[in-house]
Amino acid sequence: MATPDHNYTEESIKSLDWREHIRLRPGMYIGKLGDGSLPEDGIYVLLKEVIDNCIDEHVMGFGNTVEISITEDQTVTVRDYGRGIPLGKLLECSAQINTGAKYDSEAFKRSVGLNGVGIKAVNALSEFFEIQAVREKMTRSIEFSQGLVQFDMGKPKPCEEPNGTRISFRADVGTFAEDTHYRFDFVREMLRFYSWLNPGLTLILRTPTGEEKFKSKDGLMDLIRSKLTEQPQYPIIHIAAKDVEIAFTHGTGYGEEYYSFVNGQHTTQGGTHIAAFREAIVQECRSYFKKQYEPADVRGSLIAAVSVKVQEPVFESQTKTKLGSSHMEPDGRNLRTHILNTVVSQLDNFLHKHADVAKALQEKIESNEKERKEISGIQKAARENARKAKVHNKKLRDCRVHFDTKDKRRDESTLFITEGDSASGSITKSRDVETQGVFSLRGKPLNCFGLTRKVVYENEEFYLLANALQIEEDLENLRFNRVVLATDADVDGMHIRLLMITFFLQFFPELVRKGHLYILQTPLFRVRNKKDTFYCYSDEERQRAIHLCGKTSEITRFKGLGEISPDEFKHFIGPQIRLEPVKIRDHDVDAEGKPVPTEHMSVKEMLTFYMGKNTPDRQTYIVNNLRIEKELDFDEDGKLKTLPAAA
Repeated sequence: MATPDHNYTEESIKSLDWREHIRLRPGMYIGKLGDGSLPEDGIYVLLKEVIDNCIDEHVMGFGNTVEISITEDQTVTVRDYGRGIPLGKLLECSAQINTGAKYDSEAFKRSVGLNGVGIKAVNALSEFFEIQAVREKMTRSIEFSQGLVQFDMGKPKPCEEPNGTRISFRADVGTFAEDTHYRFDFVREMLRFYSWLNPGLTLILRTPTGEEKFKSKDGLMDLIRSKLTEQPQYPIIHIAAKDVEIAFTHGTGYGEEYYSFVNGQHTTQGGTHIAAFREAIVQECRSYFKKQYEPADVRGSLIAAVSVKVQEPVFESQTKTKLGSSHMEPDGRNLRTHILNTVVSQLDNFLHKHADVAKALQEKIESNEKERKEISGIQKAARENARKAKVHNKKLRDCRVHFDTKDKRRDESTLFITEGDSASGSITKSRDVETQGVFSLRGKPLNCFGLTRKVVYENEEFYLLANALQIEEDLENLRFNRVVLATDADVDGMHIRLLMITFFLQFFPELVRKGHLYILQTPLFRVRNKKDTFYCYSDEERQRAIHLCGKTSEITRFKGLGEISPDEFKHFIGPQIRLEPVKIRDHDVDAEGKPVPTEHMSVKEMLTFYMGKNTPDRQTYIVNNLRIEKELDFDEDGKLKTLPAAA
């Protein structure tokens, strides 16, 4: 029986104002905070919330340019050329929760931001926030800090600038980490998506290194062109109807790749609209080709972009990454049925008009079917062997919380892939058994480049890994949100890392594309004195630590994970874990969003060169680019005389 709490009185009940609630529970509004090293970190949500308002203005027909600048001190300024916030409501729109024009469906019929929270969250979580509106030659501005007014112009003043809104903010170091910073490649990716979803809109990014423009002419077709890593099996099919736009084609790799959007919002976790499209394409291919193809055969190697407009979208969180709506409009029109009917009817018309595309599509489906049947026997035997060995499988040290559950910590689920017993031993002893699992490799895995998917089932180690992740068919049942390569920072460790990246790119590229694959960053140095200990991930960090600890501090150079004790290792895989995401580079595109010739290799070209059999060319490249790591040598001030070779 519970013991009564005699301290539970009227004084225990507290009411928080809007800014206090946001600052106390920032995760409810922007997801995880982070330091900017990952694309889902909070500072990118702050930027997105501000830009979303500019996009809504553009969609309503006001303003074709949005300017974004990021300074060295991480101050962001976003300027649009829409109508500008009504000057008399500037304070309410920036500092009063559930206030905005988007509740009026006539003013913003298909807006992303519906709850009146986004811009207020940016305000509350910024140490500096300034909002300025210009309307009909008059302007007004208000400056805040942590949501509190610092300066209010009050009465509007004359202004010669064009209509629009300017917002400047700098994330609050009291909420975010002190070293929080924007990675411009993540910002560029965000702006590319905005341009693909809004043909004709120009986004200008200004950083300390220069200025870039993002603009698309063909929208979703430009998106697909940019994401293709090789020649498609047939020209991109484009479907456009009321409130639904889709572009897709098939590649030659494995897996399915989807880019989904609702009212211009990138719904990275899909939702109702993606489920409807996946069902529709299978239904139409079965009907058109008059054969009951397996869904996996129809959708294998598919790359698609799906965009829908919904008047009152229901998202599963404030960060709007998954659509939960089943209806498109208040009148009850069914979203799933509308997408299904649109794809089936328009794709049917397209295939009848383009017999060459229909033939190529059927050949791709039948090629997928043939390969599936070839490996079905091997697959069955591998599953049976894995089932028998599951109890005695020493490769996987599982955890309790997984990504395919509804547990509140599901996003923390992590699988570390380690080399050998020494590294896995340290991680296993220091891990969080609730959310962190360990899979131990036995030496160097097979170089699987150029091999078919049969090798996943013929190679016991690969199959047990795929089985541990539950990614044999697709990512719907993925058991770990983060798959982390934890190898030594030596030649063998780098080689194993490359072999595992090749494995995932070859057979499970969607795991990489959807941001689940990472590389564990472990410290290169430990600097300590009798009072303090610092773990340093670069020479710059080491020098700062020496400055704090003094010249007589002890400096240790780590070379392998097995050298780090479990007591120390828990610091590197805990809340402050440093992960480097493995990303697939897009094609470079011009100002209109079209791919342009570049010296950068495609994924297929890169794997062919580095992991293929072109031995003489690769040998020549290695000889010409070889760097020898000399013994580390420090001067009297603790500075590294000879830096270690770059990985």
